Amino acid sequence: MGGSKESAGGEWGIFSKFLYGAYIIWLRDLKRLLRDKHQFYGSFARPVLWLLVLGMGLRPVMSVGDDVDYIQYIFPGIVVMSLIFSGMWAGISVIWDREFGFLKEILVAPIPRISIVAGKVMGGATQALLQGAITLLFAPIIGMRFGFVDVVLMLLIMLMISVAMASLGIVIASRMYSYEGFGTVSNFVIMPLFFLSGAIYPVETLPGWLKILVSLNPVTYGVDLMRGVVLGMMTFTLMEDVVYVLGFGVAMGGLAVLLFRRS
Repeated sequence: MGGSKESAGGEWGIFSKFLYGAYIIWLRDLKRLLRDKHQFYGSFARPVLWLLVLGMGLRPVMSVGDDVDYIQYIFPGIVVMSLIFSGMWAGISVIWDREFGFLKEILVAPIPRISIVAGKVMGGATQALLQGAITLLFAPIIGMRFGFVDVVLMLLIMLMISVAMASLGIVIASRMYSYEGFGTVSNFVIMPLFFLSGAIYPVETLPGWLKILVSLNPVTYGVDLMRGVVLGMMTFTLMEDVVYVLGFGVAMGGLAVLLFRRS
């Protein structure tokens, strides 16, 4: 009996260290985000450029259905784009911490390595979720209205995508040692993820070889989920979308933990 109590106490101690370590790292990254006012200002500029400039420019030549306006059609994709950029760039905090020696300190701290990854992922996901929520504020400008249930569903989908993108960003950053290297590699990843997701054009009209690439892109299923809530239009089934997005997030999270354990 005594042995089982000690074992239970040890397991609880490890779990409490995990929670505490993840919380501290998440809080630190969140405070750094809130102090950077320019990042918030920039998060307003991106949806304006893509929605109003790109949307207005392509609206006369793009047809997505008689009852759907093109700007409203790309709105879910623009929200997901904000999540991709913000989530991926969360990996920059790993570069920052490595540059100033903080990463070395937390790697030798008496906390599980998984708590470091969890804190970084949740910090990046929180940042992405906040910027995605800012993008939602532009919906009334293009004539879109959402009910309470719709908003809750969108936030849940955005959280799934944010966690997946933040995990991917940390996987990339775990093997990067300079801001320039991370920026080059992340942009090389971000652009194909976005343009091959069906965010700005219907995937049904694509040639066969391009459809294969789109179907392999996890962001495609996130956009499809968002568009299903916003417009009621879905290319894939609900189960396919959820499984692909969650599966990709779990795979990237597991890979990030593995890479950190080898650090």
